[in-house]
Amino acid sequence: MENKEFNFKGFTMNGFAMLFATLLMLVASGFLLYYGIEYENGWKMGAGVVLLLIAIVCCCGFMMVEPNEARVMMFFGKYHGTFRRVGYTWVNPFYSAKKLSLRARNIDAQPIKVNDKQGNPVMIGLVLVWKLRDTYKAMFEIDSQTMASNTASVGVNVSSIMRAFENFVKTQSDAALRQVAGLYAYDNTDNKDELTLRSGGDEINVQLKEKLDERLNMAGIEIVEARINYLAYAPEIAAVMLRRQQADAIIAAREKIVEGAVSMVSMALQRLADDNVVELDEDKKAAMVSNLMVVLCGDDAAQPVVNTGTLNM
Repeated sequence: MENKEFNFKGFTMNGFAMLFATLLMLVASGFLLYYGIEYENGWKMGAGVVLLLIAIVCCCGFMMVEPNEARVMMFFGKYHGTFRRVGYTWVNPFYSAKKLSLRARNIDAQPIKVNDKQGNPVMIGLVLVWKLRDTYKAMFEIDSQTMASNTASVGVNVSSIMRAFENFVKTQSDAALRQVAGLYAYDNTDNKDELTLRSGGDEINVQLKEKLDERLNMAGIEIVEARINYLAYAPEIAAVMLRRQQADAIIAAREKIVEGAVSMVSMALQRLADDNVVELDEDKKAAMVSNLMVVLCGDDAAQPVVNTGTLNM
């Protein structure tokens, strides 16, 4: 899209110099009016009135711009550029200047309920940092007037304007979050290499930022950072999914225990054979393996039974 923003190139003056000149005009108009009334001099009275009106009009042209602020300059409805020069300045008072903040702003969005790739309802929230990049798009490509809570003051009140942009960002961030969340499963997929919302981390955040940039570019808004800060199953399925996770954890632990038990039994049989401690036939080996597996894999402590043999009197 064509960049229609440009810097203001109209006539400007140092604000303090113009302030001094305006004060001189006010003093001069006061003297002219005084002597015109005192000596009934219509020429002096007229000059004093004209000079007073000029001074009053000039008082409307003073403008102070702080760092990371801008003024969108309008002349009877026509865009004449964006003024960004920091300091105290005087411009043509017939220009209307709409104040915008270019500082970074933060949004901590409340978690919303969405469906993941598998259709499971999940609660997901995000935090993002944004700022205005293109003042022309921000003012003229979207209707900030209808998005503001106080439409009467949105034209001149920077707080109302920025709140209108914040409402726009919140709406678009919810839509982008739903779109990204629907592309991935929450967790526990059969394909262990598949990217999920729970394990995606930075990759998911990068995609979320890209989706937000696509949606907010039309408004001249830049996303500095976007990341998911809350992720959980929806309350109606949270208990079921918790049991599923517990079952997966138990199965994984059992697999680890069995793997260790087999290794220990194999080592015990190998050591008994290598050291010639005892010779076991296949039936005794099977019994030994069975007993050791029960002892090593059981949840409760084993109760040994000591076989003392048979005493012949």
